[in-house]
Formats: sequence, structure tokens, C-alpha cells
Amino acid sequence: MKNKVVLITGGSSGLGKSIGVYLKEKGYVVYGTTRSKEKYPGFNSFPLLEMDVRHPKSVQSAIEELLKHEDHIDVLVNNAGVGITGPLEETPHDAILNAFNTNFNGPLHVIKAVLPTMRQQQSGLIINITSIAGYMGLPFRGIYSATKGALGTLSEAMRLETKSFGIHITTLAPGDFATNIASGRYHAPVVKGSPYEKSYGAVLNAIDADVDSGGNPVAVAKKVYEIMQRKHPKVHYTVGEPLQRLSVLLKRVLPGRWFERLLASHVQKN
Repeated sequence: MKNKVVLITGGSSGLGKSIGVYLKEKGYVVYGTTRSKEKYPGFNSFPLLEMDVRHPKSVQSAIEELLKHEDHIDVLVNNAGVGITGPLEETPHDAILNAFNTNFNGPLHVIKAVLPTMRQQQSGLIINITSIAGYMGLPFRGIYSATKGALGTLSEAMRLETKSFGIHITTLAPGDFATNIASGRYHAPVVKGSPYEKSYGAVLNAIDADVDSGGNPVAVAKKVYEIMQRKHPKVHYTVGEPLQRLSVLLKRVLPGRWFERLLASHVQKN
């Protein structure tokens, strides 16, 4: 039996690297992607393919390169993404477009590129890494929430469209984990005299603190592995601190105004 081949976008660092290292230890053939291999000359955890998920030609080229080495792709983990923070009124639109191109259009480009191979195999698993933030409109993180929420909804639709081909599509929504996402995140500057100066400045400091004190990303890798062992994966999964996962449930069951008050209270405390 052939070893299963796993492709992880954004695999050069952070969650992607943790997932790749863990799966390789479990015996999987792992490939990661990065926008620039030159930035990781000493990377030897697993092979890296150069791919910019924002550009379909770059995606297709990387998939073709992978299929030259392997004749199948069993699992795609759509992990590549960017963070973005800022008041919606003051966030430059080009930054908003880049976030959607990376976090939403990017995964869709990669899914389209691997589907023909998976359909021919009559098998495949696609895990789209969303975010607990995608289940709710977080203040000053509205664009990030929107990109991840849209990816979750897309996954639901595509899951039904591809089910008859033997392909399973699911999402995994992490909470806060200690990664390098803060260093690559776009954040609108705190503008002196802005009506959002005080409130946004406080939230921005809290976001950085949450990332720095986040959980071990190996927990995400273990959850990915767990999903891969399931014959019939569920539509959505979450991973993170109990309170973060509970927030998803509360959003579903509480009246909208109650949940909004809880969310606002949590933001103010932080």
C-alpha cells in the first residue's frame, strides 16, 4: 500500500510546519508550500514547494511539480493565511483585498487544482484551516473573521458538491496558538486623534498578548491527524482552549443580543 501523500499550504512555519512535522513522524509523505523557498535555505523538515496561493498559475505549477514526484495526493491541508486587524472604517482596502485573496481565494485556488487528481482517485480529504474567529464578528478583527467565516461556508457547499466523488471536505477552526502569525499580520496603525484610538489600541495589545501566550500548536497537528483517521469526517471541528470552543456553541444557542454583550464584555476585559 502506498504511503499517503499530504500537501500543507503555508508549511514553512507556524501551524503548517507543526502539522507537517507531526504527520511525517506518523509515516505520511509530507510536502509543504511557501511563497519563497529562498527565505528558508536550511529548512529540512520535509520538502517545500514554491506556491503563492493568491495566484492560480503559481498554485497549478506547484501541484504539477508535486505530481511529478508523487502520482497521487491524498490529503490537502489548506493552512496558508494572513492575519489582519484594524477598524473597518480605517483599514486600507488593498489590505482587505489581500486578506481575502489569501484566506479565501487562496484555498479555493488550491482546492480547484487538486480536485481533478482526487476525483480520478475517487478519494481524497481536504481540511480547510479556518478559525474560531470565523464564527463571530470580532471587533477590529472583522475582516479576518469574514475571510475565515466565508471559507467555512464555502467548505459546506463544496463538501456536498464533491461527496459523490469519494472526496471529503471539512474545516478545523483553531483558537489562539503560539505561532509567528503576529509578525506577518497586517494591522492598521493606531491613529492619533482617531475615534478608535483608545478602543483599537487596547484590543491590538490584547491580541498580541493572546498570540504570545497561546497554546502549543502541536495540539492542532494532533487534531488534524485525528480527523485524518475518521472514515466520515464531520463538517466542522474546533481546537483550542475550552472557553474559546465554548464561544462557538454559545453563538449558536444564545439570543444575538446576549451573545453580543458577552463578546463585548470579554473584549473590554482584555
